[in-house]
Amino acid sequence: MPRVGGKEVADQMASLRPETKVLYSSGYTNQDNKGMFLTGRLSPGTAHLQKPFTPVDLIRRVRDILAAKS
Repeated sequence: MPRVGGKEVADQMASLRPETKVLYSSGYTNQDNKGMFLTGRLSPGTAHLQKPFTPVDLIRRVRDILAAKS
């Protein structure tokens, strides 16, 4: 996104709607120096889907997140 990152959008959304669940997606791996977990932008255990992914992967991950208790 050109002006703000997904983490910042999710943080703003959480202040308005704390019950909202978030799924992060990134093309960077944890080995990349820009990886969201390595840079400390996301905590371990945060819902994440690594690119590239299939529609089936996305559906499965969204179902898992929606079924999880917060």
